[in-house]
Amino acid sequence: MRVLVVSGIWPPDVGGPASHAPDVAAFLRSRGHHVEVVVTAAETPAPRSYPVRFTSRALPVGVRHLHGLLLIARRSLRADVIYTTGMFGRSGLAAMATGTPIVVKLTGDPAFERLRSRGVVAGDVESFQAGGGGGGGLSARALRKLRDLVLRRAAHVYTPSAYLRDLVVDWGVAPERVTVLPNPTPEELPVTPREDLRRRFGFQQPTLVFAGRLTAQKSLETLLDAIAGCEDVHLVIAGDGDERATLEAGIDHRSLGDRVQLLGAQPRATVLELFAAADAAVLSSSWENFPHSVVEALAVGTPVIATAVGGVPEVVRDRENGLLVPGGDAPALASAIRRFLAEPELQRRLRAGAAPSVERYRPDELLAGLERTLEDAAA
Repeated sequence: MRVLVVSGIWPPDVGGPASHAPDVAAFLRSRGHHVEVVVTAAETPAPRSYPVRFTSRALPVGVRHLHGLLLIARRSLRADVIYTTGMFGRSGLAAMATGTPIVVKLTGDPAFERLRSRGVVAGDVESFQAGGGGGGGLSARALRKLRDLVLRRAAHVYTPSAYLRDLVVDWGVAPERVTVLPNPTPEELPVTPREDLRRRFGFQQPTLVFAGRLTAQKSLETLLDAIAGCEDVHLVIAGDGDERATLEAGIDHRSLGDRVQLLGAQPRATVLELFAAADAAVLSSSWENFPHSVVEALAVGTPVIATAVGGVPEVVRDRENGLLVPGGDAPALASAIRRFLAEPELQRRLRAGAAPSVERYRPDELLAGLERTLEDAAA
């Protein structure tokens, strides 16, 4: 089988698709399939055992979109099936133009994400589904129609959470063609003992770790407010994105420079070690699907303190492998952090429950199911 994998982000980018797409490509390659990848990138991607072709982000927006569309269409002529985790509109249009079957892995509502990043709509995913958040006018209607057209024509649609699956079915996609595919645990976990990792990273005080793209979705201002309300608690942030300047300003405004450390984008292996060294991972998102970072933190045995939004409660279970608080509630998040750090027995119980809670997300089992779906679509 010849598979074209499409992703909007790729290492060294930070984010779920930048972890998932290489994992899928490597798995399919190991199973004897021919794999080719198309991505957007700031610079030439590092060599892999399969071709990785890219559209440069240095191109003007319209030119970049057209180049990506043509690149996907040209490479799909050589493929039996397209598997896309990003650039959904371009992937879908290319599939229609070439007649190549397409399987889609969604990470959220692509129409909402595009409009939110442009500042056209505000609010969260739920308000957008209900027609709120400013509406978005003609551009919102056009993006919704393109989203629905691509998904309804797809051979199959995967979502990481039941929460997102319900949305996709509401958009008119047949339920039998929508399957939940949770984000798998990492193939390789840190082997260095936790105390050695803490010494290496200089974690002397209670330390929380956030890893991910620095975007409005992550509501990092809420996290900073919570940290400001937790005396002697340190926060390490690994990642980069559009909100970095806002985040830096927020740190200065709250005088948190001695307790909040910005590391920038880090290799996945380093992120896993940071999670393993942390007292807890933290997620303050105002809307979310099924974040890779949560699965990764739990996989290395670290509890998660998170907002109960989107698909997060499907993997973080309150008082079993982490603590959940309402979205956008900085005092509640601060209270959960203080409680966690003040109760050693709670820490012990949540840490003991972390890794076992994601054992069912082993990549070999999850990706084998994806392989069968791609084979069916290609046939």
